Amino acid sequence: MNRTVSLVGVPTDIGAGSRGASMGPEALRVAQLQSTLEGHGVEVVDRGNLAGPANPWQPPVNGYRHLAEVATWCRTVHDAVLAELQLGRLPIVLGGDHSLAIGSIGAVARHCRQAGKKLRVLWLDAHADFNTNLLTPSGNLHGMPVACLCGQGPQELLEIGGTVPAVNPRSIRQIGIRSVDRGEKQLVHQTGLEVFDMRYIDEMGMRHTMELALATIDSHTHLHVSFDVDFLEPEIAPGVATTVPGGPTYREAQLCMEMIADTGALASLDVMELNPAFDVRNKTAELAVDLLESLFGKSTLMRDPGQAAR
Repeated sequence: MNRTVSLVGVPTDIGAGSRGASMGPEALRVAQLQSTLEGHGVEVVDRGNLAGPANPWQPPVNGYRHLAEVATWCRTVHDAVLAELQLGRLPIVLGGDHSLAIGSIGAVARHCRQAGKKLRVLWLDAHADFNTNLLTPSGNLHGMPVACLCGQGPQELLEIGGTVPAVNPRSIRQIGIRSVDRGEKQLVHQTGLEVFDMRYIDEMGMRHTMELALATIDSHTHLHVSFDVDFLEPEIAPGVATTVPGGPTYREAQLCMEMIADTGALASLDVMELNPAFDVRNKTAELAVDLLESLFGKSTLMRDPGQAAR
């Protein structure tokens, strides 16, 4: 795994239905993300926060809220992430709402094409985020990034990654899903997304789920993790605006992160939808940092890469 990391703050809630995710980057800094990673021998540079349009808080137009502003933010994120990848660094995007993943994953996909790498995206989320303007109940673009990345959405967002679609749907594994709108279900099915919902995790366990989600990853794979904090059980992570009961427990989430770390393939990361306005004494940010620490090698015992439990 790349041990040179760049933190890129993106302080906006432009694509969300509630205000507050714009404070997420600072909450992660307050929770000592940089020094925590440095404690594991990671070289961390904090690039500060990107700048972009303010949230105008307007109603949807043609099924999209704040489309022009979201597109501007996503292009800015795309350029920042691509620049870090071209420097040979591992970018961690500190969100911000999840619409920003259109920019970050668009950049990762472009980089993979240029570098001749295979892309695998793990989308850790309570929601499939596969709405379109015709399906969305809200118009909020943070419910549409996966659809946009797979080629279904407005031209302003589809073209950010340089090709349409930016990502082959077969490159994506969704984990922890438990809230999908009615029309969205049909589109997910038609697209052939590989989704490990909470029923699957309940029945098969997190270890088996992650073995499948990480299958066929090799030294030529760029692994991108897009971590929406609402992936977690709300009782342990209240600091999100879109809580859905029944998410992974602390230990399930830790196992998920540890198994990702074991691949040695993590090359870019989003941390999205952390909303301090809904949090309790920054507890969710601290939990997120704890989980990110596991992504970068924290474990109870010394383990060799790829070592299975005995």
